[in-house]
Amino acid sequence: MIKPITVYGNSVLRKECEDIEQNYPNIQEVIETMWQTLRDADGCGLAAPQINLPIKLFIVNSRDTYTYMSAKEREHFFVEEDCGIEETFINAKIIAYSEKVWTAGEGCLSIPDLYEEVTRPWSVTIRYQDNEFKEQNRTYYGYTARIIQHEFEHTQGKLYIDRLSPLRKQLIKNKLMRIIKGNRKK
Repeated sequence: MIKPITVYGNSVLRKECEDIEQNYPNIQEVIETMWQTLRDADGCGLAAPQINLPIKLFIVNSRDTYTYMSAKEREHFFVEEDCGIEETFINAKIIAYSEKVWTAGEGCLSIPDLYEEVTRPWSVTIRYQDNEFKEQNRTYYGYTARIIQHEFEHTQGKLYIDRLSPLRKQLIKNKLMRIIKGNRKK
């Protein structure tokens, strides 16, 4: 079942989400719905608040992006031997960030038609439970780490636009107001 994407201005996007247990109602159905919604939206990541659920759950698909990139792009966005992932993250906690940072364009399904340059750590180590609630502790790099950080921040009530400079925030203020009002024209 495909769910509508929660759009900027909805308060659920600013809530710190709750941990969940394996007995969360219909959790496997929720996860499958998120994957269907992500594929329908042609995105690379989706957090539960984006389908109006304030729980610590997000999914990441960097594999499709890897597939569509040129070899040169792959060298820039992925480390050797990394072909992207399709993974579910439950109750995630980022436990380490690299000192190395990089800047790249980001967008968000909840903030349509807006793309901004965002600086983030190149790698993260994250502890989480997978879709079977098995404990995982992994380090991810490049584009995959960027998506993970973006989606993880959704579960913390943060959006990528919070990382922008005060001047840049001022410059996009009118676009954000149009999104809140439901008028996405530029």
